[in-house]
Amino acid sequence: MERQEALALRREYFMPCVRYFYKDPPLFVRGDMQYLYDERGKKYLDFFAGVSVMNCGHSNPFIIERVAAQLGTLQHLTNVYLTEPVLRLAERLAHVMPGRPVLPGAAPHGSSGLVSSFFCNSGSEANEGALLLARLATGKRKFIALNGGLHGRTYLTQAATGIPMWRADPFLPSDVYFADSAADVIAALEKDRNIAAFICEPIQGNGGIRPVPPDFFKEIARPLNDQGALLIVDEIQSGFARTGKMFAIEHYGVVPDIMTMSKALGNGIPIAAFASSKEIARQFTRPSASTLGGNPVSASAALAVLDYIEQECLCAKAEENGAYLRARLDTLAAKFPVIKEVRGKGLMLGAELAFDGGGTTDAGYVDDSAMLTDRILEELKERGIILGKNGLGRNVLAFQPPLVINRGDIDFLIGNLEDILEGDVLQR
Repeated sequence: MERQEALALRREYFMPCVRYFYKDPPLFVRGDMQYLYDERGKKYLDFFAGVSVMNCGHSNPFIIERVAAQLGTLQHLTNVYLTEPVLRLAERLAHVMPGRPVLPGAAPHGSSGLVSSFFCNSGSEANEGALLLARLATGKRKFIALNGGLHGRTYLTQAATGIPMWRADPFLPSDVYFADSAADVIAALEKDRNIAAFICEPIQGNGGIRPVPPDFFKEIARPLNDQGALLIVDEIQSGFARTGKMFAIEHYGVVPDIMTMSKALGNGIPIAAFASSKEIARQFTRPSASTLGGNPVSASAALAVLDYIEQECLCAKAEENGAYLRARLDTLAAKFPVIKEVRGKGLMLGAELAFDGGGTTDAGYVDDSAMLTDRILEELKERGIILGKNGLGRNVLAFQPPLVINRGDIDFLIGNLEDILEGDVLQR
């Protein structure tokens, strides 16, 4: 397929809500670990990983072989039947999720760790299920969420999303209080005794790669307990070695009551889950099922992902390469004031741009920083580098590559980014 044919088909058959980062988007036809190839054979270094999905690399042979083997034996049974892959996956997750062990000296919010899982297909579905579980477990209705958080496209998850552009439904319920700080969370708990849970990402992804403050979870733990409200941690983007630990919440020394997972768990094969302690899980007694959730193929992919993360020490590699990338980005920030801030953990880093070039745009951008972000992404694409963007103003460069990258890849990215910033991109 040629690119023009692809664009014509997109215009004819896709809903207009489907948008692309680029004016002339590449048509990708092949992936190989940290690299992508378009229909013309051009090679790209992928520094976005399909939004933190391909942590183990594109078409990783280790994972593909396991998936293919499962396809050849048993492809699908809904989760009202027993299959070995999903049972083994539930067991395996219980041994890698927070709670075994808690970080030294930390007081866990939960009492017995996360051991009981429900498998589904997407992050939205996992978060919707987590919110439902919180209501069932507490008998309460409302929630608290952070401004800048993104939790999904379903009814409740959109309601709990604090990014205006992702709240598409004009008739969302008013069951969610939004907070900017631990003090705001505590104030909402004191104001309303009908709070079932507080939900947040330890590092906001689409909100601009924003980690919560170091003591945030410890500050809200007792007020949540005192009001009988639960802590839901959304690890959809930050999970599975991305931040240098298996889950980002481990940087904070707190065990959540409920945790959600997706994206990198399947390394491109759709799978998601929400998990809780046994005590909380016992409250979910009404019948529930997911037709495709945790089917044998997706569960086999997830088991292979967990094996590969352990075998290749991806947590350690994300920590080491993330520190190196952070240092290189900090050096660029010192040289180019347009880089307002570099933030994040491991290989989940963002560089926020602050720029007023006096230009205009027909694309509805909030300010020139978003225009500059787009220009940088276009320039990098032409040089064979795929980078992400996010933030409330769409002005944050998002560095979320496959965790199999090396220092040479980082140097290639930084060298090209520096060259672009030194060029005329700031004058356009």
